[in-house]
Amino acid sequence: NLFPATSGWEKKPVTISLPAPKVKQTEVKAPTFEIKDVLIRPLLSVMRDAFQGPEFSNLHLTPFEECWVPSAVGKQEPDLEIPSREPFSDVPPGHQRTYGEIYTSRSMMDAYRTLPTDPTLETVVVAFMFWSDATHLATFGTASLWPLYTFFGNCSKYLRLKPTGNHCHHQAYIPSLPDSLNDEYCKHHGHPPRPAYLTYLKRELMHAVWRLLLTAEFIHAYVHSIVIKCFDGVLHLLFSRFFTYGADYPEKVLLSTIKYLGGCPCPRCLIQKANIRQLGMKRDMNARVRLNQIRVNSTAICAKIETARKYIFALGSLPNGTKVDGPLKKHSLVPTRNAFSVLLPYGFNFYAIFVPDLLHEFELGVWKAVFIHLVRILHALGPDSVAALNERYCKVPTFGRGVIRRFHADAAAMKKLAARDYEDLLQV
Repeated sequence: NLFPATSGWEKKPVTISLPAPKVKQTEVKAPTFEIKDVLIRPLLSVMRDAFQGPEFSNLHLTPFEECWVPSAVGKQEPDLEIPSREPFSDVPPGHQRTYGEIYTSRSMMDAYRTLPTDPTLETVVVAFMFWSDATHLATFGTASLWPLYTFFGNCSKYLRLKPTGNHCHHQAYIPSLPDSLNDEYCKHHGHPPRPAYLTYLKRELMHAVWRLLLTAEFIHAYVHSIVIKCFDGVLHLLFSRFFTYGADYPEKVLLSTIKYLGGCPCPRCLIQKANIRQLGMKRDMNARVRLNQIRVNSTAICAKIETARKYIFALGSLPNGTKVDGPLKKHSLVPTRNAFSVLLPYGFNFYAIFVPDLLHEFELGVWKAVFIHLVRILHALGPDSVAALNERYCKVPTFGRGVIRRFHADAAAMKKLAARDYEDLLQV
């Protein structure tokens, strides 16, 4: 059994409503479609595994601010004492603030300082970090898998990146819309779903799975904490907090419930698509800070989404129609209730967790596009230019333990390359 119940695995069904054009009915009375046996592990179960198992020895329970003193060569003793929960108002003279771990970040420190203190138990911020990525399992056929992984920012990134460290926890397996959906839709509405409805249902499915994870038990632990006897035999007061979610752009769009490459295509900010070309300029940063262009979830946004959903069900409007798009177009929103909005009353802004992903956005994004364009230029110059490029790559020796791997004979063809291969092409 690959998913034993003793490890916390559960099989649960998810149900999504099936709207149709010109079919007027409330969402409660709309026909539904059930997807059975969705594999999930409760978030608290994964947290207990980490804090009650051997992984605990590598977890940092108290965040700290880390500074570097260039003049202190070889010095081992700390050169100043600071209060435990008070931040630096200014970095001390001769010190440079360093960043590199979740447990030394400002976000972690801010979360730690807002925790209530307990006279008998040590309070701990449990830094959840999520990754998900749909993948094909075979060269031929349609076999695929969509895993959701959980890491903890309390552990160093240098340990998390080791496959042998066992710091990666399988959280859930997100299903795709099954082929039987078309038959069920035809049964209720007499025709297959239009592309706009398939897109809508895909979003609904993603957030239905996340609602299985964001249980009432977890929300209670999120707000009021949970007492756990950890691997060291000591009781700790654990507060769960979501810090990052890594995914490619299509998945970020699904999770942040915004339009794919819409008028405001970024899941973190409200910069218009026409102004993306200013990225990296001072005017771009001024627009984000001065004009307050950061995305923030609110009750007003939730109300707009509820209004749009009434148009879909009660009036039979298209999910991408003008009536539905009217209240949502300004910020490129979509008519899907975000599962993370259940934490809105407790100050959680889900837009902030979708951090940049170098693997998808640079190595498989910008750099891959640039390399393809460079190869096209070489093809325009003649076949000898491409052959010279391949020859040079073949002459590059391996370096380090898996840092630079040997290139195959036809690097310019880019046949079945992984992200690490594009990274190697860039580094040499």
